[in-house]
Amino acid sequence: MPPISRRQFIKGTSSSAALCAVLSTGSRILHANPLGLPIGCETWPVRAMIAKDFRSTLKMLAAAGFQSIELCSPVGYADSGFAGLSKFKGSEIRGIIHDEGLTCVSSHFSIDELRKNQDDRIAWAKDLGLTQMIIPSLDGPKSPTLDDVKRAADEYNRIGERAASAGIVQGLHNEDFELTKVDGKRTYDLLFQLLNPKFVKFQFQVSTISEGYDATQYFTKYPGRFISMHVQGWSAKTRKIVPVGEGTLEWNKIFTAAKTGGIKNYFVEMDLPLMKASVPYLRRLQVG
Repeated sequence: MPPISRRQFIKGTSSSAALCAVLSTGSRILHANPLGLPIGCETWPVRAMIAKDFRSTLKMLAAAGFQSIELCSPVGYADSGFAGLSKFKGSEIRGIIHDEGLTCVSSHFSIDELRKNQDDRIAWAKDLGLTQMIIPSLDGPKSPTLDDVKRAADEYNRIGERAASAGIVQGLHNEDFELTKVDGKRTYDLLFQLLNPKFVKFQFQVSTISEGYDATQYFTKYPGRFISMHVQGWSAKTRKIVPVGEGTLEWNKIFTAAKTGGIKNYFVEMDLPLMKASVPYLRRLQVG
């Protein structure tokens, strides 16, 4: 089974009827329990809705019980439903988000947009009030050499250093290139050796358990190297994404290890009905 990226595990899984059910269902917003962190969600799964009506989408997410969101850049994700946000200044987007009772400190950016004009993207991030700028992948080759990995890491170290000088933490997600191997070694593990912890943190995709990347193991193995995680439930029996709290993942262990890893926030990222179904469990989950 190939790596499950956000595009793969979210694409085409929700029916219009299920979406309508979510839109028509409101729920009280309570304090999140795990680690005392807000219940966050990634906006990629609702990109089509954002393209139609940003404010209404936020209102729906807040009613579903989410307290924070992670955006996707209207520049790097213009062809994925976020282009419409470019009509707003960063401060205007921040105001809309706050008006709907949500917060936002993180967004995904493509590495290409940072290569082309990082200063502009940092300025937008600061205007929006972000403290984290995350890229989904370093976009290296599918069958990299060690030199390929070193070149990618050197470039991202430079990007991370520039962001750090502006008070922004640069983060790396683990999809595609990061899940390759070099001479039998995981590229992901090589990147922990090559990326400067002063300038680069990591965002863990929990669903990569499908490829043997265990969140608890990585948080424990690399203490303090992480800043956030994308959260999905997973059933080892069916090999399918499920709501958080269902399936075979041990969430108490994951969140406990997340403290060691350095996690500052987390974002549920699945098909919309599954995200909504995850909220009650997260509200109840108690992690010291």
